[in-house]
Amino acid sequence: MANIAVQIVTYNSANFIKACLDSVILQSYPVEKIIVIDNNSNDSIKDIVSHYSNVYFVQNSVNNGFVGGHNQALNYTNTDYVLVLNPDVILDKYYIEFIMEYMQQNENVGATTGKLYRDLDKHIIDSTGINIKKNRRAIDRGSGEVDNRQYDSSINVFGVSGAAAVYRREMIHMISFEEQFFDESFFAYKEDVDVSWRARLAGWEICLVPKAIAEHERGWKDNQSRKNISLKTRKHSYINRHYYVIKNDNLLYFLLHFPFIFIYEVSCLVYMFLKEPKLFSAYKLLFKEYKALKIKRKFIQSYRKAPFKKNYQYFKGIW
Repeated sequence: MANIAVQIVTYNSANFIKACLDSVILQSYPVEKIIVIDNNSNDSIKDIVSHYSNVYFVQNSVNNGFVGGHNQALNYTNTDYVLVLNPDVILDKYYIEFIMEYMQQNENVGATTGKLYRDLDKHIIDSTGINIKKNRRAIDRGSGEVDNRQYDSSINVFGVSGAAAVYRREMIHMISFEEQFFDESFFAYKEDVDVSWRARLAGWEICLVPKAIAEHERGWKDNQSRKNISLKTRKHSYINRHYYVIKNDNLLYFLLHFPFIFIYEVSCLVYMFLKEPKLFSAYKLLFKEYKALKIKRKFIQSYRKAPFKKNYQYFKGIW
């Protein structure tokens, strides 16, 4: 039987972590190790997790972000598969079992997700994978829709949300750069898009397993004011799209889709000018990371197996 570890990165997640951990412990499929990496929270997270004797807890003295925390957690295990899980996700009892069954039957699949609900009682979907538009904007597939069984087929998707993604260790090793699976220049947000794109370039398939379900209580809610989100996080949420384009995009397809990219980019700049001028400082991050991103791009191209045409079939829609 293939083994799997579950890793969770927390930051002031005391309100969510108990329900999350309970759902992991109750999984029908055995979990070899559960790891919680805390990014220097100032809440009661340590006290809560200490009640779980079977959870390995690491408390960082600084906030390494979602990306740094999960890279750190990967070093504590060597299982065949890894479930990267948000602390605000509650898994159905059979979530891991259904996904493991699918991935072991399909050896070309490097990453999967189940059907994530925003509100399970009302059947409001949160994500059934990641779609990407021609303007390079990535969105959660089915987000906000009422589930009428329209996403009940196991299907290839462009990518999977890092909220509850299962990754094959073989794939993790293949696409990691300088021992980083998640690119730590991202800090938080859209690192799952980058990983998905890199995996697809390497020839791996990425799939939805709809029988596996979970509920995701998002930390950044639609009705939450952006002013309550740190400027650092908002900057990364914006500029990280540029990061994954520089690293993974193909020049020919970039030029073919350039009108859509240009219109979206201008719209973002107008919004920033009118609503959030401080976000312009995000470009300093891009200038700082540009040379490193180009080096990473060269590495990605060195292992590329998939034809560009195959990957760009997933780039649909213009907004």
